[in-house]
Parts: sequence; structure tokens; C-alpha cells
Amino acid sequence: MKKILTLLFVASVFTACKNDAKTKLNSETETINAVDENVKIARQNDGLRTMVGEFIYYGDAAVLQTKNDIYGVVINEKMHELDNMAKPYKVDPTDYVTVQVRGKLIPKPEGEEGWPFRLDIKDIESVKKHVSKENEVIKLGDTQTE
Repeated sequence: MKKILTLLFVASVFTACKNDAKTKLNSETETINAVDENVKIARQNDGLRTMVGEFIYYGDAAVLQTKNDIYGVVINEKMHELDNMAKPYKVDPTDYVTVQVRGKLIPKPEGEEGWPFRLDIKDIESVKKHVSKENEVIKLGDTQTE
């Protein structure tokens, strides 16, 4: 009988210690997640949009082409910084690079040529070499052999 009570006591001690460690880890994780969430919410409320697309700067024109739209990019210090970051990924000056940036969309002034909105870049999140799908070929035809 003593052995059973001792075994139950030892099992309950180990179980209690195990739960304390989990509780401590969970509370630390919740605190970190809450801080991350506050940063994320603050970042989302700053009026900026995150955009991913193909960026090119050539001559005196800068353009960002996303999956659905094309935007003129405001030529400023941040745009030149993005262009300098993109240069190592280009073979020719007219090559695109894939970028992820945060910026503010500004309507195009009346009477000017160009796309309806301009992007004023405020933050550069990533720059990567553009992977062209130009060489991918789809062949249609009969796959049966005679």
C-alpha cells in the first residue's frame, strides 16, 4: 500500500512540475506574440501598403508592376536606394528585379501622363533576382507513339 501511495505521489509531483514549465513557456510565448501583434497593428495603421512586384528604373522613369496593376514610382532618395540594391541582380540595365516594398499610393496629378497612381516608397523589405518564365515552353500535341 505504501508503494502505491509513494508511486502516486511521485507521479503527481512530476506531472505538476511538467505543467508549471508549460505554463511558463505559454505565458512567455503569449507575451512575445502580443508584442509582435502590436507591432504588426501599428505597422498596418501607418497608411502604407505592402506591395510585391517587378521593379525597373531606366532613364528617368521608375515603374513597379504588380500582379494586377502598374504604378509609376516617385523618384526620390528611397527609390535610388532601391535601384542601388537592385543593380547586383541585373545583367542589363533594362532588367526587372522582384521587390517587396512598403509605400504610399498617390493619385496622379491632373494633366500628367502616366498610370493613375504613383507609389512613394517608404520602406524596402526585400530585393531578389527576377526569375523569367520566358524559357518555359508548353508543348501541345499527341503523346502517343506509333
